[in-house]
Amino acid sequence: MSGLPYIKKILNYSVLLVSDESGEEFIVVQKGIGFGKKVGDEVEILSDGRVFVPVSKPDRFQLLGLLAEIPASYLELTQQIVAYAEEKLHTSLNEHIYLALTDHLHFAVERFKGGLIITNRVFWELKTFYPKEYQIGLHALDLVEEKLGIRLPVEEAANVAFHIVNAQREMEVQYDAMKAAKLIGQVMMTVTYIMKCQPDKESIHYSRFISHMQYFAERFFTDKMLDSEDDLLYSQMEVYPRSLSCAEKIRTLLVREYNKAIPNEEVAYLTIHIHRLASREQK
Repeated sequence: MSGLPYIKKILNYSVLLVSDESGEEFIVVQKGIGFGKKVGDEVEILSDGRVFVPVSKPDRFQLLGLLAEIPASYLELTQQIVAYAEEKLHTSLNEHIYLALTDHLHFAVERFKGGLIITNRVFWELKTFYPKEYQIGLHALDLVEEKLGIRLPVEEAANVAFHIVNAQREMEVQYDAMKAAKLIGQVMMTVTYIMKCQPDKESIHYSRFISHMQYFAERFFTDKMLDSEDDLLYSQMEVYPRSLSCAEKIRTLLVREYNKAIPNEEVAYLTIHIHRLASREQK
């Protein structure tokens, strides 16, 4: 044995899941590293190869699924942002950020390309109360422009800051998990029936949707629902008529069940996530 790591899974020619002699698993991003290789082959990681380790098992599975669909450059961007953040903040960030921020960056770029405007309702608060993280977010926008040639709106700096803040601490549970689970179950049943899709519970799309619903449930049960002064985002949802209709049926269901009003802004975000889930699962 040469002691070199061996391939456990090939995502594409530039992204591999490998294991070393101790059984530790790594995600390696290196141009052309998987070309002509097969599972079980040993590989040499060059000095310019990027290694991401050790991500937790649930996140590793989801990250591998994500990387099978999007360019590896987004994970490389996340790695650069995390390294910069850890240096500036003098702390280690939770490994979950590799999944959450990589997914967010890709979605942000796709939204931007499609001309979809999403207002960050807590932009001022994030910029004001987390100035260090916001500055890291601004640096992240520079990195995105340098690597992808796209200048994202300044509000995306606050979105990156949000992920950095979350990665520095564990989220506190602020709602009844049983009530939240019931609500999420009601929503999933409605989406499955109306959109005529049966999501794969192991897929990144399902995980992404459930994550959104967990935050929705937290806002719903703590009376902190997003409610903009105008309906700009909601009015744009006409481009997704089936998903909007589904979201409106969910609003009707939840208002009847819990006697709580649900603002148009929340329905708009729900529409976006329903569209993402259903369109991916129906491919």
